[in-house]
Amino acid sequence: MRVGLIRVLTTSDRRLLHAHGKLLQETFGFTVTSRCIPGQPSGVYDEASLMAAAPKVVELAREMAEEADALIISCASEPGLAETRALVGVPVIGAGSAAAAAALTFGGRVGVLGLRHRVPGPVSEYLGERMVLIDGPESVETPDAFLMPTGIFDALAAAQMLVDAGADVIVQASTGLSSIGMAEVLRRRLRVPVIDAVTAAGSMLVSALAAPELQKI
Repeated sequence: MRVGLIRVLTTSDRRLLHAHGKLLQETFGFTVTSRCIPGQPSGVYDEASLMAAAPKVVELAREMAEEADALIISCASEPGLAETRALVGVPVIGAGSAAAAAALTFGGRVGVLGLRHRVPGPVSEYLGERMVLIDGPESVETPDAFLMPTGIFDALAAAQMLVDAGADVIVQASTGLSSIGMAEVLRRRLRVPVIDAVTAAGSMLVSALAAPELQKI
């Protein structure tokens, strides 16, 4: 399956750009093309950056859909998702709603680990009263902060607080955590299910498109 992956964090670092695509390739065997929108080096982190990203995502999706069997918007806030779905003729998956939906299958209370002061709309809408929320990692105001040592350590501490507060499963509500491979670290440390938003989006494609397409991989 050919998957077009849209990053909303602008970067010229090829390793960072392709981190989510590599995760999907290794997990599902997809052939992934990753591209990022311009002009947003800190990604999506508030309402203004979300609104700025949406038309950029739509334009990039228009280009990528011509050579893809499906698209993934690799952002828990899913800028431009509805507009993109209305425009292109291939399935489009948003990472935030995919992660929240996956977390709900486990039952119990869902701990949300993401940016400080912000829960992405698609995540909060899906989880509703099942959500256990703390005020996010202390030093993480934008997704790129997870790339710094303080962001990593603060994310670990925040995840432990979620479990201590009664979370039965943790959903990573920022794909910045996917860039650093945080899910596997948390699973080992906390012994609870941890949902990575990027792989959740990939799982949705596997479930939706199933055998005929996957047999062509």
